[in-house]
Amino acid sequence: MESSKVYVDVVARFDKDGVMMPMAFVWEDGRKYEIDRVKSKERCASRKAGGTGIMYTVVVAGKECHLYFEFDKWFMERKFA
Repeated sequence: MESSKVYVDVVARFDKDGVMMPMAFVWEDGRKYEIDRVKSKERCASRKAGGTGIMYTVVVAGKECHLYFEFDKWFMERKFA
């Protein structure tokens, strides 16, 4: 069975207070997606993929999705058709 957790490369910005904000991510097929807006940030667990960390609810091309920071790696949940 294919894992629903997809590790992604992320471009993040750190402000002068050390707050990290994701700006873009690269999906597993190599396509880069710019993050239009970060709607929220909260400590959370991924129910679909497993793992805990900080969940960023982001808007990409008008669609809302979740990006997780798990200790030292970023991941997203794969959507199965």
